Parts: sequence; C-alpha cells; structure tokens
Amino acid sequence: MAAVLDNKNAGGNQRLDWLPPLAGLLALYVPVFYGLAAGFWQEDEGAHGPIILAVIVWLIWQRRSILFAAPARSAPVAGFAALIFGLLCYVLGRSQDIALFEIGGLIPILVGVVLAMRGWPALRALWFPILFVIFMIPLPGTFVDALTGPLKQSVSEFAESALFAAGYPIGRSGVVLTIGQYQLLVADACSGLNSMFSLSALGLLFMYLTARASLLHNLIMLASILPIAFAANLVRVLLLMLITYHFGDAAGQGFLHGATGIVLLMTALSILLGLDAVLARVIRPRVPV
Repeated sequence: MAAVLDNKNAGGNQRLDWLPPLAGLLALYVPVFYGLAAGFWQEDEGAHGPIILAVIVWLIWQRRSILFAAPARSAPVAGFAALIFGLLCYVLGRSQDIALFEIGGLIPILVGVVLAMRGWPALRALWFPILFVIFMIPLPGTFVDALTGPLKQSVSEFAESALFAAGYPIGRSGVVLTIGQYQLLVADACSGLNSMFSLSALGLLFMYLTARASLLHNLIMLASILPIAFAANLVRVLLLMLITYHFGDAAGQGFLHGATGIVLLMTALSILLGLDAVLARVIRPRVPV
C-alpha cells in the first residue's frame, strides 16, 4: 500500500515539475497566438494556423506519459543552450515584428525545455510535433514573391493546354486566360502556393500517423506531396473556368468559388490515400527470417 502511494506521489511530482515551464510558455506565446487569431489566421494564407496548433497540442498530449515519467537522464547543458537560443529568437522577432523568429523561436524553446526536463529519449519521442511548428510560421514575403509568379505561369499553361485539348475556345496572355467571352486572371491566391503549404502539412501528418515501415514507401510519399498539391490546385482552377464558361461570371465568383476549395482538399486527399494504398500493396518491408 505504501509503495502504491509512493508511486502516486512520484507521478504527481512529475506533473508539478511542468508547471513552471508551462507557465513560461503560456506567458510568451498566448499574446502571440492571440495576435495571429486577430490577424493573420483570418486570412486565406493563414487559415490553417489554428488547426496546426491544435494538432501540435494533441500530438504532445498523446505522448504525455513520456513527459510525466521520471527522466532517465536529462540533458541540461544542451537544453539550456537551445532554450537561450530560442528565447533570443523570440525577443528579436517580438521586438522587430518578425514572425519567422517570433514563432520559429518556439521550436528551440520546446527542444530546450524537453531536453532540460526529460533528456534525449523524450525529444526523440516528440520530434514530430515540435518540428510541426514550422507550418505555423507565415511564409516570408520574398519567398512568396519568388514562387508565386512561376506557379501562376505554370497553372495558366497547364489549364490552357487541358481545356484546348478538350475542345474549349481558350486563349492565354501571360496569366490571363480567355475562355469564350470571359477573361480570367490567375491571381496570387490561385497560384497554389498556400494550398501546397497546408497540404504539405497534411501529408506529413498523414505519413507520421500511418508510420509505414518501408523507407522507399515513405520517400515516394514525401516526394509526391507537392506534385499532388499542384495537381489538386490545377483541378480547382479548371473547375472555376468551366463554371464561369457554362454558368457565367457570377457563378464562378460566387458560392461555387469557395466550394472549389473543398474540391481541392478532397482531390488531394483522395490522391494521397490512393497512392498510399497502392504503395502499401506493392512495396512491403522485408520481414527478417
């Protein structure tokens, strides 16, 4: 009976150990997330942010037994080094309004806390949810500008070729597509960059949860995420053009414009799930004899 009580007390003490770092994390990042919720997360390119945050919290909670267990061997030196680096990034980002450092600093901060509290085994168990923070970081403007133009051009070219092959009266001038009497501009939002970013997060989460044993399977899935996202965005653009051509500009820019976003997501998920199912049948990890 005494041993049982000792174990319960020990478990309770391990939980209490997390109160100071948890309080510190909340003090640092509740204002950050509140600001994102009031601004960036309300925009199309940041709408996935709350979902990413919820997934990170859920994944860490799923591994809470590792955090609440007594540390086999902590790594305070490496932990405090990572923590100090993360705090410096946070201070720089917060003071200069640089989201890359402000939100990105959460990664070394979490790494430092886990290492200092529970050591390398706990960090190995929590590596994915910690790195998943990357998908909460807004893409830098220079990066977006550098990729948006070529992506819009590629989408325009593929859309023109596909609809011309299907017999539609279509022409193109740069990123402006003319189909019948309508002219459609492939805007920045139609470049597919935002969908590539969010679908990359979804694809990596899917790979992590399925945990396929075959390295080749995982490499093929990883290499396929961006092409699948591009293909799904192309399907969305084609649907918008066909809706506009057959039902008019009001239909293409109205409710159906938003509905094609759901089509994009369903298309990407269907291709991803289908590819995973095929690879699972074709590529099987070797079982040692």
